[in-house]
Parts: sequence; structure tokens; C-alpha cells
Amino acid sequence: MSRIEQLIGEIEEYIDSCKFQPLSNTKILVNKEELEELLVELRLRIPDEIKKYQKIISNQDAILNEARSQADAMLAEATAQTNELVNEHEIMQKAYATANHVVEEAQAQAQEIIDSAIADANNIRQGSINYTDDMLKSLQTIITHSMEGAQGRFDAFLSSMQSSYDIVTSNRNELAGSVIAAEEEETQTIQ
Repeated sequence: MSRIEQLIGEIEEYIDSCKFQPLSNTKILVNKEELEELLVELRLRIPDEIKKYQKIISNQDAILNEARSQADAMLAEATAQTNELVNEHEIMQKAYATANHVVEEAQAQAQEIIDSAIADANNIRQGSINYTDDMLKSLQTIITHSMEGAQGRFDAFLSSMQSSYDIVTSNRNELAGSVIAAEEEETQTIQ
């Protein structure tokens, strides 16, 4: 493993070790100096790695010939192994069974993730409904108190108006009695 790959691994490990920012599952808090040190070292190592790869490219023919001979040897070995494996049918059946088992486990894990996400969504939805119901209940209480207060003030106003109406009616009745008595006196004096 090259030093560049090691540095990239260290940067990834550092990022994995950082704490999440409050109220976030994706943003993290990093120490700027530590991250900058790793990036500076990465930048310094890149030219060395590039030189190493350029040297490899310049020796390309020798490397290709060696690679071809290794490939031919590997191909011959692979052919022998393939012939052997074809004869060993049981190994193939086990491989298929293992593959099917892995696929079934992956599907079960995927279903668990989906079920968990649905349960989380339902919990959030239920929480929203409960919160909205609580808010509406509070609003209902406020409106009820307002209506009761308004009804009390309206009843007091009507009572006051009825009292004033009764006084005016009484006063008019008294005046009407006085007016009738005065007219009768006037009529008797004229006769």
C-alpha cells in the first residue's frame, strides 16, 4: 500500500472519528489543523508517487513481458483448476447454496430496513397528529373561555338595557297618568 493510500485511509479514519454537529446526522465537526496537516502531507507525497509510476511506465515493455508470462502461467493453472472443479460438482452446488443464502440474508436485511423506516415514519406521523391535536385542544379552550366571557358581558348588557327600559316605561306611565288628569281638570274648568 502506498503512502498516499495510507494518508487517504487516515483522512477517512479521522472523518469517521469526528463527532456529528448537533441536530445533524450528516455534518461533522472537524479540527481544521489536523485535517490540513493530513492534506499537506498528501500533497507532498503525490509527486513521489507520480515519479514512481513514471518509472514503472518507462519499464513498461519489461513489465508487460513479465506480466504476459505470469498471465500464461496463471491461465494454465486456472485451466487445470477449472477442469478439476468441473469434476467436483458438489463444490459448485455448495457455492450456489452459499450464494442463495447470502442473497436471502441481504433481502431480509433490506426488508428490516424498510420496516424500520416505515415504523419511524409512522411514529413521526403519530407525533405530528398528537401535537396538532394538543394545539387544537388549547385553541378550543381559549375560544370557550372567550365565548363564556362574551356571553357574561352580553347578559349583563341586556340586563342593564332591560332595567333602563323598565324605568323609561314606568316614567312614561306616570307622565301619561299626569297628562290624563290635567286634561280632565281642563275639561271641567271649561264647562
